[in-house]
Amino acid sequence: MKTDTSVRLYEKAKKYMPGGVNSPVRAFNAVGRNPLFIKKATGSKIFDEDGNEFIDYVCSWGPGILGHSHPRVIEAVKKACESGLTFGAPTAKETELAELITTLMPSIEMLRLVSSGTEAVMSAVRAARGFTGRDMIIKFKGCYHGHSDGLLVKSGSGLLSNAVPDSAGVPADYTKNTLIAEFNNKKSVEELFEKYGKNIACVVVEPVAANMGVVPPHKDFLPFLRKITSDNGALLIFDEVITGFRLGLGGAGEYFGIKADLTTLGKIVGGGMPIGVYGGRRDIMSCVSPLGKVYQAGTLSGNPVAVTAGIETLKLLIENKDIYKKIDESAAKIENAFKESDAGVQVNRIGSLLSAFFTDRPVTDYDSATSSDTAKYAAYFGHMLEKGIYIAPSQFEAMFVSAAHSHEDIEKTCAAIKSFKC
Repeated sequence: MKTDTSVRLYEKAKKYMPGGVNSPVRAFNAVGRNPLFIKKATGSKIFDEDGNEFIDYVCSWGPGILGHSHPRVIEAVKKACESGLTFGAPTAKETELAELITTLMPSIEMLRLVSSGTEAVMSAVRAARGFTGRDMIIKFKGCYHGHSDGLLVKSGSGLLSNAVPDSAGVPADYTKNTLIAEFNNKKSVEELFEKYGKNIACVVVEPVAANMGVVPPHKDFLPFLRKITSDNGALLIFDEVITGFRLGLGGAGEYFGIKADLTTLGKIVGGGMPIGVYGGRRDIMSCVSPLGKVYQAGTLSGNPVAVTAGIETLKLLIENKDIYKKIDESAAKIENAFKESDAGVQVNRIGSLLSAFFTDRPVTDYDSATSSDTAKYAAYFGHMLEKGIYIAPSQFEAMFVSAAHSHEDIEKTCAAIKSFKC
């Protein structure tokens, strides 16, 4: 596999951008390689600057549920561009997208469009604090909710301690009201509510953790969160930036039968363009400016190009409901390939999301996820790349299956997995 052009482009990029990239995982540091520079993508394939072709399971970290460059989405975006890229004013398309989302996700009665998942979660937490008049929030170790200061933490000195920042440049005061619990551990949440209950504004959770690798919730975990927040006057926020429209048209809320107070969306809802959404109960969202005192704004929020891509993507998913059956079945075949291989992995899968962990422990939380042998994952990554399969350059990310992955793609992927030897 030739990489001369990517290497040259990377050296140039490092002169102008930290690490030569605009998002850290793209640097391939976790797998000990130089990043590949992608030139184009179509369907299930991506092509790098050296002309290498790969079956893609990163799918731009989730948005590409239809595959790359779907003709209808591309055509709709081209047409939208001809009318102008951004106006800083209301458009009919914003309401069209909002109506689609609220129809598909009844727990979202009112919403606000923003430009990223980070903005969506940050704004949802602010709305929760404004609505409840409380300051503290609970998040879970290993769950990622974007890079806003108050959420960029994963652990503290103990389950009942306030979290310390997980990044340089974040003052401790920004995270002093962020409490850390263990995913899938009800006792850790109960202890926090026993000590801080009257001060807790919300619990924010990925209903399926997908940023420590894929870790599904225990059967009783999300119902427990729904009850304990309701009993204590706190709000439940589902971060569905990844699971929204991935597990089904109703997202994780519908999949698990849980009605969150607030839900955040991103990735698929933008059809490959930058977008985020936060929304939920009408009484909560009515606290947001200009109706209420919770301020949030954005110059490019609801811009017509991103909104158009989102509308067309959701329409395609609505028209082709068998997409979910297809991608789930494809992911199940990949899961079985891992189980039939000699790789010695634990495989977690839910719908079209899956991860393979190089550990002999069942992976149910952050600590078991991080028991995975990352050196073995790096070897596995290199093996798959040489076989023409592009997967996440980090153990702690998800593998995404799209509607564009053909039977031949899946068979080739399964064969590559089975040929890997630790």
